[in-house]
Amino acid sequence: MEPFEFVRDCWYVAGLSREFRTNELTGHVIAGQSLVIWRTGDGKVVAFDNRCCHKRFPLSEGRVLPNGTLECAYHGLCYDARGVCVKIPSHPGSPIPPQARVKAFPVVEQDGMVWVWAGSPERVAKFTPPRTPEVGDHAWESLDSGPMHVPANSLLLIENLLDITHFYPLHDGNIGDYANSQLDIELIEGEADGYRFVKTRRHAENYTQPPYFVDWFHYEVVDREHTHCMVSPGLTRVELHVAPPGKLGTDEERGYVLLHTHTPIDARNHVWRWIVSCKAHHMSRGDPAKSAARRIAEMFPEVVDQDRWALEKQQHMFELPDNGYTELFLKPDKALRRARQILAQMQHEERHGAPAKPATAPMPAAATSQA
Repeated sequence: MEPFEFVRDCWYVAGLSREFRTNELTGHVIAGQSLVIWRTGDGKVVAFDNRCCHKRFPLSEGRVLPNGTLECAYHGLCYDARGVCVKIPSHPGSPIPPQARVKAFPVVEQDGMVWVWAGSPERVAKFTPPRTPEVGDHAWESLDSGPMHVPANSLLLIENLLDITHFYPLHDGNIGDYANSQLDIELIEGEADGYRFVKTRRHAENYTQPPYFVDWFHYEVVDREHTHCMVSPGLTRVELHVAPPGKLGTDEERGYVLLHTHTPIDARNHVWRWIVSCKAHHMSRGDPAKSAARRIAEMFPEVVDQDRWALEKQQHMFELPDNGYTELFLKPDKALRRARQILAQMQHEERHGAPAKPATAPMPAAATSQA
């Protein structure tokens, strides 16, 4: 079994639409590819190889001229919105070589998010960026964390998001408790937009909510539906629905949609964003003057910091030789195991053109390469 690093052939979130301002260059590394991304004067977001075709200087350090061309800060080569070089100051009156251009990468802007494909051009038609309809819908209030650099393999975050048995003890006292670890887990699998997804469902009745959920959603004892879905290698969707016992599906139901984007930089680093969406008219209990979404956005970073701490500690341990160590999979880990297998199969297909059939769940690259 080859080590898991990251899936390259995937639509990944580069940022939210509002983060890309007209003619402002931004530099990114997505799935090992350095990119320069910006919004052109006609409103279109474009992405190109960040290396100038002349001397590899990062184009994101340049500027957009008044005529809309991107000027490299090193030797002044200028590129149009197609990535074609249209000016070389040191070649006055000479024809521009046809190879003087930078590679363009597909971009899709939808639902207030900018998705970039940094993978194989031949496979882009097989996949579609997932929809996130709540973002930008006026019936919902959506707030986000902004980009967070995490020095850990993106697979570790996906596993963390699918596994809420860690709510105790890691999040005990805010969103977690001991009882949460004992809830039955239903595993659901399928395919959408070209991706194989894995989803967990936890249904609870007469459940006493941890403190933060009471603060956000009012009720102390609830019936609850909680789902976590790895929609693609770049997106995990979490839905929480709570209501007084017997009232799920009525006007008394509350909850959120919590989107997590995980964009790999390389095998040991990724960018994490979370976006919380609540019905716009829902107010919090902890501060009745604040909406539920606003209250969550203020309090959720404490939970995220606990997860980041755990991910960084895990990644550090993966850097050490295995020396005979193997992970123990528990009964609630079925979704984690399937996520590893699905991502490893996607990586294998990219490299070899045929799906693999792993008998065991692969480890992140740093761990497996040491075995």
